[in-house]
Order: sequence, then C-alpha cells, then structure tokens
Amino acid sequence: MANNSYSGVKNSVVENSHGGDFGCSLKDLRSLMELRGAEGLGKIGESYGDVHGLCARLKTSPVDGLSGQPADIEKRKTAFGENLIPPKKPKTFLQLVWEALQDVTLIILEVAAIVSLGLSFYQPEDADRTNCGRAAGGMEEEGEAEAGWIEGAAILLSVVCVVLVTAFNDWSKEKQFRGLQSRIEQEQKFTVVRGGQVIQIPVAEIVVGDVAQVKYGDLLPADGVLIQGNDLKIDESSLTGESDHVKKTQTKDPMLLSGTHVMEGSGKMLVTAVGVNSQTGIIFTLLGANEEEEDDEEEKKKKEEKKKQRKSMSPTHTHTHTQAVTYTHSLTDSVPQTHEQSQINTVTRRHAHTHTKAVAYKESHTR
Repeated sequence: MANNSYSGVKNSVVENSHGGDFGCSLKDLRSLMELRGAEGLGKIGESYGDVHGLCARLKTSPVDGLSGQPADIEKRKTAFGENLIPPKKPKTFLQLVWEALQDVTLIILEVAAIVSLGLSFYQPEDADRTNCGRAAGGMEEEGEAEAGWIEGAAILLSVVCVVLVTAFNDWSKEKQFRGLQSRIEQEQKFTVVRGGQVIQIPVAEIVVGDVAQVKYGDLLPADGVLIQGNDLKIDESSLTGESDHVKKTQTKDPMLLSGTHVMEGSGKMLVTAVGVNSQTGIIFTLLGANEEEEDDEEEKKKKEEKKKQRKSMSPTHTHTHTQAVTYTHSLTDSVPQTHEQSQINTVTRRHAHTHTKAVAYKESHTR
C-alpha cells in the first residue's frame, strides 16, 4: 500500500510539473536571449533567481530533463514553437528565365537579331530597279535576299535555347539543394536528456525545456542557458563576427546561441528558444522581411510615379483646352456674322465655358 501511494504521489507531481501554463512566456524568453554576459546573468537572477528557478518555471528538471510524454511535447510546441526555420520561397521557372535574360551578351545578341530581321523585311522605294538588277545579276543573289531573315531568326533561336537551358539548370540545382538540405535536417540528431535517460533525437524534435548535452564539435541547434559546463568555449563568429572563442560559465556568461560551434569542453544547457524564435531564426526572419519590404517599396514608388504623371498631364490638358476655346472665340468675333450665326456662336460659347468649368472642378476635386 505504501509503495502504491508513493507511486501515485510521484505521478501526480510529474503531471502537475508538466501540465498547465508555464511560468514564463515566449516574449520573456526571447528578451532574455537577446542579452549577453553579465546582463543576461543579472536578468536570470532578477526574474528567476537562478538557472534552477528557470527550470522550475519551464516545468523541467535540470537532471532528468523532460518526461518525454507526447502531450507535454505538443503543448510546448504550441506554446513556444517548433525547432524549424521555414526555408526561403523558391524562385519560379519564369523568374529564373528572366534572370538568365539579364546577361549582357544575350542582350547584345537579341538586339542584333532584331536589327537583322528588320533589315531583311525592309524594302526600299526603288524596289523595281533593285529587282531589275537582281534579274541581271542572276538567281543566286535573289535567293540570298529572300532568305535574309534566316540569320536573325537563327540568332533569336540560339538565345532562346541558351536561356531555357540556363534556367532549367538553375532550377534543377536549386531543387537538388533543397532536397539535400531537408534530408540533412531530418538525419541530423542531437543528444538530450528525457526521463532521466540520455537519448538522441532529430533536431526538429527539440523543444523549449529540453536539457541538451553539448560537446566538442557540436553545432548548437537552439538557444539555451548553461546548466553545467566543463571548460566550455564557443565560436560565435557566425553571429557576432568575433573570431576569438568565448568561454562560457554559469557565473559569467551562461548564454548559448543557436548556429554557434562548440570548440572546446562539454556541458549541459537548458533550451530556451527554438526555430524562428532563436537568434538564428530571428536573423533569417529579418532578412526575409527586408527583401519583402524592398519589393513593396519599389511597387509603391512605381504607383506614385504613375499618379504624378497623370496629375502633371491633366492641368496641361485643361490649359490647352482653354486656349483652344479662347482662340475659337477670337476668330468668331473677327468674322462678320448674321443674326442666326451670332445666336449659334453664343450657344457654342456657353457650352464651351460650361465644359471648361466642369474640367477645372474635376481637376480640383481630384487633387
């Protein structure tokens, strides 16, 4: 009975420790991992007490790690995200064709082909004399003149073949590269502690709260805080550009960043950010957002230029129309007219004046 009651209490503690809401939000963890050295250590001490306090907030054990229950893993993926960085949108075949057409040599060939075709179909005004000269010269020159378009068409055909072959090669290489990259991501594994056992799991299955073991040669797949270290040195040049190895300890700088390499020593870290919420994921997201913003800005500039052109053309049209009406009135006034003609001209002037007012009102309303 005693053993059964103890096991029931133990199971309830495990369920409570991994159930319900977590003691820190995704925003808190992201802001924590943006700090370095003494600042990060001070933030941990101020908000959580120490690393063990952060483990308690994330409902994990610094020794045994997570329980490994599927429900708990799914809950953590929902709350903190998955350890996946969505790849950049691949270029379409038409985009690759357009890029291939930007080659200077191909542009020169296209211009030469168009000029050659234009000259082959051009016939001068003295065509009869030319035909007489051809008849006197023989049938060979006549045949060459009629087949003059073949040279331009051949150049265009060669340009099309080069562009299609280049675009297809780029498309197939990009497809192979993406397939190889996805296969590497699926096969890459990392060592974590779950349920008190040291196991290897795919990098994509790592979640916030996992206790991961790091050693020499590892590429860190997520952000974390050092729990235990043994002469651990990290190469952070991929993120910070610093070539010197950074020594990581629990008392000075416990922050470990994704995308960095372990150069010396070993240790254990608590995973605090994965996927797009890690430092590497944030950088990739910002790069993708900047490219989209540049495309949007170019489209906005084009639209604004078109609006300015329309506005600049409209006042010119109104001014020209007014000048034409005034000139017509002056001509009409200078010519002797009968009574009926004067009445017709008066009605015409009123109509033109009304039309001018309507155009001016429309322009002012548009502005």
